[in-house]
Formats: sequence, structure tokens, C-alpha cells
Amino acid sequence: MTLPADLAARLSLPLIAAPMTGVSGPDLVAATCRNGVIGSFPTHNAATVELLDEWLAQIGAALSEHPDAAPVAPNLVVHRTNQRLTADLDRLIAHGVELVITSVGSPEPVVDRLHGAGCLVFADVATLRHAERALEAGADGLVLLTAGAGGQTGSANPFAFARAVREHFTGPLMLAGGISDGHALLAAEALGVDLAYMGTGFIATTESLAPEDYRAAVVASSLDDVRQTAQVGGLPANLLAQWLESQLAPTVSAGDFQAERLMNGRTVWSAGHSVSGVHYVCSATEVIERVRLQYRDARNQLLEISCR
Repeated sequence: MTLPADLAARLSLPLIAAPMTGVSGPDLVAATCRNGVIGSFPTHNAATVELLDEWLAQIGAALSEHPDAAPVAPNLVVHRTNQRLTADLDRLIAHGVELVITSVGSPEPVVDRLHGAGCLVFADVATLRHAERALEAGADGLVLLTAGAGGQTGSANPFAFARAVREHFTGPLMLAGGISDGHALLAAEALGVDLAYMGTGFIATTESLAPEDYRAAVVASSLDDVRQTAQVGGLPANLLAQWLESQLAPTVSAGDFQAERLMNGRTVWSAGHSVSGVHYVCSATEVIERVRLQYRDARNQLLEISCR
């Protein structure tokens, strides 16, 4: 594992609870961190900068009695249209966050200030060129958005993408896309990544911000019910067909991403291909415990195979 030792020591699984628009909030983040999984949330889920400040304080208070909890990793949209970027960045630095995940653009606008505050920067990337540019801008780690990731997604095969990046990069590497259980988590590690994203599996939790009908739709859906489109947010995204087919709003031109549209899109029902692995609503603690047992079983199965 190429993660900093002090960070890795606080993890019970090599896992990040992915930041999800309209889903990830203080309760979900605190629950995952308490259980040894990095908790993330998009800063724009807090409707105002003032509310973001309250959320960060709430998460800090919830974890104050758990000094060994996994880190909190807020997600910043660094696209030029994000009018809140500087204000949100100020709040993250003021609260002393240890790790920030950047999305929709180069981390260059924020990396110097975050590094100056002792904060690591992991950048979302969907192509090899994106990865090169993020590292040139000073990113400490990369989040590979691959085919099957919920919400904004990539199109690269996760096997090929991870191995191609590992040819040239030895630092922290995360994989997003299709991680439904502990078996998939172990497979991701075998590719050479340090951590995997799990997002869809946390939508149908009691701590998520998702409304009840969204959670029910996730439980009822399979990967055949996921549709990829750029017509909602301007960038390719995986959404539930049930929600997408019910919308009458005008479509957006491909490439026309606007941060304000994303911030106002908290009702979008996103899901990744791993939706096939979600069978009921439960607590985040139960999700993590189930993945932990599956991960252990997968390791044991692999050991049995290697001993034949």
C-alpha cells in the first residue's frame, strides 16, 4: 500500500465511501469513518457555505471521541464555473481536513493552498491524459473513474486503466466503478490500487440523504437498469432508468457542464453498475461489516487457490 502509514493504520478496509451528490452528508460520513472507511461528501451538498461550516463542525464533533477513525475526505468541484470554490476551500482549511478529493478539472487551483495546510490532494481522472495533467499539477493521488461508476463516470476498462497508470505512477491510487462487495474490493487491490470507491452500496443506508423512494429504487434495480447519459449534467453520468425516463426537463448539450446545475441537481437518481449488489436498506455499519466479511472470505478463497 502506497498510502501514508498514519492514514492506512486507521482503515479497517481499503475503501472510500464515495462522495455522491444528494446522498452523502454528515451522518453517512461520520458512520463510515467510525467504522474505518474513509468518508467523503461533495461540499456542494451543503446548500450554503455556512451550512458547509456547520457540517464540518458536526462531523468533527461526531468523531471527537474516535481518535482512530478514518479520515474525512471532502470532495471539491474545481471546475471554473464553481463560484463557491474559494469559499469552500477556506472552510476545509479552517477545519483542518487531512484529505481532499478534486473533481471536474485540474486540481491546480487548490493544490498549493491545501498542501500548505498539510492536506493531501487526490484527483478524479477518467483518461491517461487527465492522470498526467493531475500529477503535473501536484496531485498526491489519483481516483480512476472507470466504466460502471455511479454519477459522473468514465468509459475506460478498470483492469486496463489501473495497470496503465501503474506503469508510470507509484503513489496512492484509487479505483471507482463497479465495486459491489468484498470480492470486488480484493480484486481491485490485485490490480495494484490502494483503495476502492463504493458509492451505490451506501445510497440505500439509513444515514444517507437519499429520499425513501430513491433508496427503494436502488434496492429494486439491477445493472440493466442503469443508463449512461450526458444530457442531464453535461458530462457522462450513470443514472437510474426509472428516474431518467420520468424527467421532462430539456436536455443539456454534451460537454456543457455548469457547477450551478450540479449543485441544483440534488434530486438526480444516480447509481453505478454495482447496484445489482444492493438488496435492502440498512445502516452504513451493516454495509461495512458485510463487505468486511466478504473481503475476508475472498482472501481465504484466494489463499486456497494459491495452495492447490
